[in-house]
Amino acid sequence: MKANQKLRLSIWALTAYVLCACGTSSAQKTAGPLVRIAELEIDPAQLEAYKAALGEEIETSIRLEPGVLALYAVSLKEHPNQVRIFETYANRDAYESHLKTPHFSKYKAGTQRMIKALKLLETDPIRLGAKPI
Repeated sequence: MKANQKLRLSIWALTAYVLCACGTSSAQKTAGPLVRIAELEIDPAQLEAYKAALGEEIETSIRLEPGVLALYAVSLKEHPNQVRIFETYANRDAYESHLKTPHFSKYKAGTQRMIKALKLLETDPIRLGAKPI
């Protein structure tokens, strides 16, 4: 198995593990984890600068925000300027708090001209399972 495939499997496994550990009762769905997928199209001429800004934002969010459970960024193999970010927050409050942080504001301001298109997808996990990594 190629390293890239292993990375993708590890990302999905860790996300599923985090979500399953939180449970899925109907009461927990409203207060439990919030999972989003961001689909971005990046200006190819600015892709490396975008990756650097995104890497800094992810590292800082994970390090400083207890409510940010996981942030994974991947690009489509045949279209590297098509980026997908898988976001997992402890709950909606953690997500809303994340949007107000200085590091997220810096990322948004610094990358707004690099991003040609952005689509945010809300998700509702059905049933996830994973082995611990």
